[in-house]
Amino acid sequence: MSVTVHATGAAGAAVARLVPQLVEDGVAGGIARQEADLWGPDAESEAARRLGWTAAPAVSAALVPEILDLRERLNAQGVDHVVLCGMGGSSLAPEVITRTYGVPLTVLDSTDPAQVRAAVEDRLQRSVVVVSSKSGSTLETDSQKRVYEAAFRDAGIDPTERIVVVTDPGSPLEDAARADGYRVFTADPDVGGRYSALTAFGLVPSGLAGVDIRGLLDEAAVAGLQLALDAPDNPGLVLGAAIGGTDPLRDKLLIIPDGTHIVGFGDWVEQLIAESTGKLGRGILPVVADLDAPELTEALPDVQVVRLVADAEATREVRDGEIEVSGSLGAQLITWEYAVAVAGRLIGIDPFDQPDVESAKVAARGLLDQTPEPSPALFVDGPVEVRVKGDVDPATETIGSAVDALLALLPENGYLAVQVYLDRIAHAELAELRDVLARKSGRPVTFGWGPRFLHSTGQYHKGGPAIGVFLQLVGTESVDLPIPGRPFTFGQLIRAQAAGDANVLAEHGRPVVTLTLTDIRTGLPAVRAAIG
Repeated sequence: MSVTVHATGAAGAAVARLVPQLVEDGVAGGIARQEADLWGPDAESEAARRLGWTAAPAVSAALVPEILDLRERLNAQGVDHVVLCGMGGSSLAPEVITRTYGVPLTVLDSTDPAQVRAAVEDRLQRSVVVVSSKSGSTLETDSQKRVYEAAFRDAGIDPTERIVVVTDPGSPLEDAARADGYRVFTADPDVGGRYSALTAFGLVPSGLAGVDIRGLLDEAAVAGLQLALDAPDNPGLVLGAAIGGTDPLRDKLLIIPDGTHIVGFGDWVEQLIAESTGKLGRGILPVVADLDAPELTEALPDVQVVRLVADAEATREVRDGEIEVSGSLGAQLITWEYAVAVAGRLIGIDPFDQPDVESAKVAARGLLDQTPEPSPALFVDGPVEVRVKGDVDPATETIGSAVDALLALLPENGYLAVQVYLDRIAHAELAELRDVLARKSGRPVTFGWGPRFLHSTGQYHKGGPAIGVFLQLVGTESVDLPIPGRPFTFGQLIRAQAAGDANVLAEHGRPVVTLTLTDIRTGLPAVRAAIG
């Protein structure tokens, strides 16, 4: 099924105004031909090595027989539990692909010791672990690989028979993995992580888990033929103009699943949009919503609603001022990649770099090297230590007062980012805080699990408009987990990642409230009660 895009209101006006010019300028054909000068001279060097995703459906087809053969051989040995260790683009695409196809995949994209321990202890004898990292230097993924290697050896299993590596050719991880005897799949190095859904990074874990990856690529290939055409009905041009061309720019994109068969698509497209556009003080903030919140969809002039629907060709009318998108998963993956590239051109940024992603990683590594004691809390409210950065000034020494003081700093066009550094499997219900705080503040609220959002929306937080305020939830583990061969534990790592990001946000003038739960069991109810 091809992708259909309908836009009304300001988004529809942007389509009518901009798509004819995009067609005349040959933008769609230029993207398909991988012309690096489409985003201006400052972006040309980066774009020249980041446009391989346009050919991914064809290039990646050669991987399919090899992936399916490995799956068959593993299943014959009784190995049928697939675990993915990866961050950002390496994990978000396989997660939405497998969820949509209804096949199980354990995604380990955390450094929370409880979540790591639970994954490693789950069906180890039947597990194959896919370790995915473009550079091979991702600290989280390296730590996960180390703990799985140790667990396999302790269980009398040769890790080289159970760990599969996905990386870029020539990366340090490829060299080390081949030297150690691991099975290695390499991806096109001319594809950035957030555009890698249809490369080995998306296909290897999804194919091993049981997805029809050949069908997925076929869907994308068919869509790619239309996306390469400089035509007014090109869905990539239409969607790109609708999300990146409103005047003034509606820079909060509220993504609402409304009948679509695709499960969790917002989490994948959130990274694609935020990391691609959030820089130079500009950008589009994706806000993933589970519920239709009238206070956000009807009253805010800076919010653009996108509904992911089952069939945009249905007889019902598109709601006034909204965008509706429908289509198969493979087709939507590549269509949104085109659209975000087009939106980047309209906004005037390079959609392929991520200059602020590394800052939080550097800060975390610095804290790990120093292994300092935590900074003193501003105050303690029961099982929760409260720390603040920026101009946050609680009226009383309570959790609720600290949150209220943070919300008071929200500008009229601002947003709140909730960042939770806890086990996202055990505490999935915390995502409900997004809707609670959206109603409380009347402003868009994003929700991210740390540290995985650092590889996603973290770019927008530092590089985008300085209009965000930030609420961190951090836990203190009762039982920690060592990282083999490292002088720090998973607990120390995740706390350093939270503290490092808070420091970088503060350096960029963003206010932060950090709630550290000294007892997670009693701390979480206290936080929920205080927020309301």
